[in-house]
Amino acid sequence: MTKISNKVVLITGGASGIGKILGQKCLQKGASDLIIWDINQDNLDAVSAELRREGYRVHAYRVDVSSLDDIKTAATDVLAEIGTVDILFNNAGIVVGNKYFDEHSHEDIERTLDINVAGVMHIARVFIGGMLDKRGGHIINIASASSLTPNPRMSVYAGSKWAVLGWSESLRIEMEKKNSNVQVTTVMPSYIKTGMFEGVTAPLLTPLLEPEDICNSIIEAVENNEILVSEPLMVKFLPLLRGVLPARMYDFLAENVFEVYNSMDKFIGRNGRNVEVAERKRDNAPLSGAVEEKEIEPLS
Repeated sequence: MTKISNKVVLITGGASGIGKILGQKCLQKGASDLIIWDINQDNLDAVSAELRREGYRVHAYRVDVSSLDDIKTAATDVLAEIGTVDILFNNAGIVVGNKYFDEHSHEDIERTLDINVAGVMHIARVFIGGMLDKRGGHIINIASASSLTPNPRMSVYAGSKWAVLGWSESLRIEMEKKNSNVQVTTVMPSYIKTGMFEGVTAPLLTPLLEPEDICNSIIEAVENNEILVSEPLMVKFLPLLRGVLPARMYDFLAENVFEVYNSMDKFIGRNGRNVEVAERKRDNAPLSGAVEEKEIEPLS
């Protein structure tokens, strides 16, 4: 079992959305230190000030998780100033939706993979050594229900999340083979009810998740060393359905019965527009939540 009390917790994309909620819950569980990485300086300042006023030890770092230099620099500072990270939530990510693959720019593809795949791996890599040295730790990788099923207009995003699932599960088995006592949990939520996926159509039997509820499920999973977290219930059946049904039959059901394949057709995103990768410049401007895509996770 993983105890959060008296542990150092780091959350990427932790200044908004479910990252912020997870941080609050870890502090309420008695975490000694909360480290927040986020690209939005305004959100970082506001959240860290709010939590410090409540008497918590909070450390805020502006980090672009698509930049290996940023990751290495911030990790060096964290290890020197605070020490080994005990619990790591790889929560930051980006989504570019409502586009067919041929409509994506090369920049869309590169930025999505840099943040959702390479960033997740690099961040785990810079902190896992300390966990191994201490013979204990927990890495939580926020993937997506899109790790389990195709979805048109989400091909780049879905591809990145399939990669996260494969890597995260492989990492878990490696840690078990090393008898490291480093736990790995992979979270695969469907759409979460926030503004980031404004206009998305919830598939049949897959209601939009409440942010508070999915965060409670994640915290419970961490405390119980659960391997996989799939929410809501219908997501748990996706691997079975895809495994036993012929591909064309699954496609028919996904499109015409459950309407998974149509869920992004009316997506407009926060503030009435799609979240575009190209808009996320490496400056200090607010990013419309793009780095905190865990506010709402597609079923795709």
